[in-house]
Amino acid sequence: MVKKNRQPQDDQLKRALADYQNLTKRVEAERLEFVKYVLEQFLAKLLPVVDALEAASTHLKDQGLGLALQQLKTVLAEEGVKKMSLINQPFDPKTAECVEIIPGKKDQVVSVTQKGYLLNDKVLRPARVKVGKG
Repeated sequence: MVKKNRQPQDDQLKRALADYQNLTKRVEAERLEFVKYVLEQFLAKLLPVVDALEAASTHLKDQGLGLALQQLKTVLAEEGVKKMSLINQPFDPKTAECVEIIPGKKDQVVSVTQKGYLLNDKVLRPARVKVGKG
């Protein structure tokens, strides 16, 4: 009985297995990136709701509304959403949009007209701010 040379077939099998493993890794990475994108888009859509509830809570002083708002903020925080604190900080166009130049310390954020938020240290929504002209 003569043994056939199986080396080319073994190489093909190893390459096919490696290609399959690379494909599964790439598909998984793409799936995770898609999930991250969808989550980011969903959380960004919730921010105007938070703004509206905060405004309503300020005017109505309703305890139930305040509790619901706090629960929503807790959920957002658990997902990695953080409110930016920009008052008296140097203006940074990467994190904020200047809507007005007003008297105040030069190039410092004097007031915030719309809160900005970060998602895992990436800007989810830039803040709208008023900047001092000096």
